[in-house]
Amino acid sequence: MAGMAPEGSQFDARQYDAKMTELLTADGQEFFTSYDEICESFDDMGLHENLLRGIYAYGFEKPSAIQQRGIVPFCKGLDVIQQAQSGTGKTATFCSGILQQLDYGLVQCQALVLAPTRELAQQIEKVMRALGDYLGVKVHACVGGTSVREDQRILQSGVHVVVGTPGRVFDMLRRQSLRPDYIKMFVLDEADEMLSRGFKDQIYDIFQLLPSKIQVGVFSATMPPEALEITRKFMNKPVRILVKRDELTLEGIRQFYVNVEKEEWKLDTLCDLYEALTITQSVIFVNTRRKVDWLTDKMRSRDHTVSATHGDMDQNTRDIIMREFRSGSSRVLVTTDLLARGIDVQQVSMVINYDLPTQPENYLHRIGRSGRFGRKGSAINFVTRDDERMLFDIQRFYNVVIEELPSNVADLI
Repeated sequence: MAGMAPEGSQFDARQYDAKMTELLTADGQEFFTSYDEICESFDDMGLHENLLRGIYAYGFEKPSAIQQRGIVPFCKGLDVIQQAQSGTGKTATFCSGILQQLDYGLVQCQALVLAPTRELAQQIEKVMRALGDYLGVKVHACVGGTSVREDQRILQSGVHVVVGTPGRVFDMLRRQSLRPDYIKMFVLDEADEMLSRGFKDQIYDIFQLLPSKIQVGVFSATMPPEALEITRKFMNKPVRILVKRDELTLEGIRQFYVNVEKEEWKLDTLCDLYEALTITQSVIFVNTRRKVDWLTDKMRSRDHTVSATHGDMDQNTRDIIMREFRSGSSRVLVTTDLLARGIDVQQVSMVINYDLPTQPENYLHRIGRSGRFGRKGSAINFVTRDDERMLFDIQRFYNVVIEELPSNVADLI
């Protein structure tokens, strides 16, 4: 299966790399400078005592690769482009950089973080709050699906940091409930995803309303050419901190495929695995919202307990379901890519791709849910005859070999 590229293979690594190189060296000069300095421990980063307390209390012991490289330049006020896979601690990197630079005596919004989904924005808000616990940081998540009035009330009472989705943040700026005068840091998280979701114009509109002297951080697991183009418009001599694509291996996550031949046979295969899935916690990815509902119904009709979440559900329902899953009262979650990046559940140790993702990049975001921060995990990919090319692309994109699932599944967990 991992031999020659099948006919018409979608992803062309050479073309991708060539386009990147062309963008990076446009105008005959490097747009970015690389930043390679490494801090082996949080103690060596020159951080506030109370920020360090928050970092250690949160459970971090030693900085991950991106944190070793990325926290210090951000704290120095440099514009940064940081690229690293899901689950490596990008969020804590920019949260630390922001928390280090806030003026806590001034209860005005000084940092704005944008994320592509409500779940991710709320996840970032939680991390920011936890890390800034001993600093007395005031953080608010501005996301759609919640009360506009309530948002306005909280913003007017004063916060240091706003984390949000582009639509609601732009709305708050337009209504002048969010005042931009003191904002000195602007972070785009999962920039690749924001651009592919069509938030580009809104991001530009927001940027127009911010002060001209502002520090910009762009964080992303993949850096498609469009994401780099956006950075050229916003950023001033940024430093680029890159964990290369072939280093984007998902160490600690064992990856398998199951040859299911036909779509119709996936359900039985999943039910056979169900017992193994409930030993810890598992996430099952499918490609459409309708299929989330369909699969959930089918599983439940066979007396399997599963939770489900997707973008058509209202925010309240989504929050309740995620709370149940985080608390462990439900052990199997069925969802779509939309939510892949907002799920940070420490205990997830198994991801099932019931459907392979339509883009190789999304594979990383999905399976990065398991084995976070170097914990062990497994990913199982259901592959029909039509999926063989995609599996090949994924293996080539990440330079991995995905092996056939052995029969003793329970031993893997």
